[in-house]
Amino acid sequence: MQTHPVVSRDEWLIRRRALLAREKDVIHLRDAVNAERQALPWVKVDTEYVFESSEGKKTLAELFDGRSQLVVYHFMFGPDWDAGCPGCSFFSDHVGGMLTHLNHHDVTLVAVSRAPMDKIAAYKKRMGWRFPWVSSFDTTFNMTIA
Repeated sequence: MQTHPVVSRDEWLIRRRALLAREKDVIHLRDAVNAERQALPWVKVDTEYVFESSEGKKTLAELFDGRSQLVVYHFMFGPDWDAGCPGCSFFSDHVGGMLTHLNHHDVTLVAVSRAPMDKIAAYKKRMGWRFPWVSSFDTTFNMTIA
């Protein structure tokens, strides 16, 4: 059995305040890193990426579905995998409810995986998901993001 120190409330409060100061430092650092990421210059996409979807082939531009913004969720599901990443699957269990809100704010969300479309469709059906999900199988799309 693990022994854990037991201290007075005053001692706990001293330690908690010290930890809170460190937590705030982490938040400020994260905010600064986020600001740096948002300030990065953009890169023109000159490759004509074509994805396989449940409706057939779609270009990257077509994935926007008429909206001005596109959120691409890189769902880790490799061509030789039998199932998707557990973390990506957990996230995907919660995507459905946000789609209407994103769409109403001129945002389209689409998941992209390297698995072929037939594997994606089967897994999507098994999991009961309804969000847009396309395959980048046999493209370099997922390889260009680091």
